[in-house]
Amino acid sequence: MSIRKDEKSGVWQIDFRSPSGQRVRCSSFTTDRKAAQEYHDKLKASMWRQDQLGETPDKTFEEAAVRFLRECAGQNDYATKLRHIAYWRERFAGRTISSLTSDDIVDALPTHRVHQKKAPTPLANATLNRYLSTIRRMLNLCVTWGWINSAPALPTYREPKVRVRWESPDVIYALITSMSMQWMRDAALVAVSTGLRESELFSLTPSQIDLNQRHAWITHNVAKSGRARSVPLNDDAYAVIKRRLRSAGQWVFTRDSGEGRLITEHDKRIFKRACEEIGIENFRWHDLRHTWASWHAQRGTPLMVLKELGGWETIQMVQKYAHLAPSHMASHANTVNFWSISAEKEKTPLGIVA
Repeated sequence: MSIRKDEKSGVWQIDFRSPSGQRVRCSSFTTDRKAAQEYHDKLKASMWRQDQLGETPDKTFEEAAVRFLRECAGQNDYATKLRHIAYWRERFAGRTISSLTSDDIVDALPTHRVHQKKAPTPLANATLNRYLSTIRRMLNLCVTWGWINSAPALPTYREPKVRVRWESPDVIYALITSMSMQWMRDAALVAVSTGLRESELFSLTPSQIDLNQRHAWITHNVAKSGRARSVPLNDDAYAVIKRRLRSAGQWVFTRDSGEGRLITEHDKRIFKRACEEIGIENFRWHDLRHTWASWHAQRGTPLMVLKELGGWETIQMVQKYAHLAPSHMASHANTVNFWSISAEKEKTPLGIVA
């Protein structure tokens, strides 16, 4: 028979020979016999048109995915693309690229993030846009490769404006002193003194610290941009790290319990209680990095320098702090000054200055 049911899985399997004698064996990816027969008939008709009319065979989603991932190998966000493609393959396994429509893709978008110990949470538009960006890029490449004539138009969901939340030095001082554990106070102080991301901070090892040169090294496998960088230590960060190195084991930052294990994230309960104690609202750990960058911008650090200090990949990522910087154009403001000049001339007949 051209289709047969796999007794173990219940999925119908396809098995036939094309007019040229080529044997075609594959799964229909369905337990419905009618749907499997329809898929078989379409596949067989496609093989006939290829052999008899010389038509170019339709490429499957799997073929496009393999070539797409091969071309993306080595990119900083490869792991993200791999995760997205694995998700889309679950939805479009066995489908041809030319059969995918905009409605198919939008209807197949994920809706919630599943957690182990709490209820699923709806995905933000930013996350949906990342899934769409991956498959959009793959389909556009299929057009370039000549596999399809055009890619379906996909929407872009509106994302909230870039959030920049920062506090003054007095508030941050009160926040840190309100934390009940010493390791949390140390970590928060270094975070707001260096702009280190949470993963970069807690993965620091003693070998990444050079006290003589007063800097820390962030390795490429930890940096979000994928580029290693040197982070200078100011007096505050230097004092904390120097003290912790006296008793440090594998990691610079460990909990006060003495376990010495890698910390994956800050203690949210301690951080939340400290915020409540001093009356800070809507403040997160990552806002310590925003605060550090905002202080730099306010004190005149050039944005290109700030970009390197913070390990951002592009200058556009630092532009969100530009409005906080003292204007370099202020000295040119009086170029079009006229009112005070006119008033001064009124005091002197015929505008003649004595």
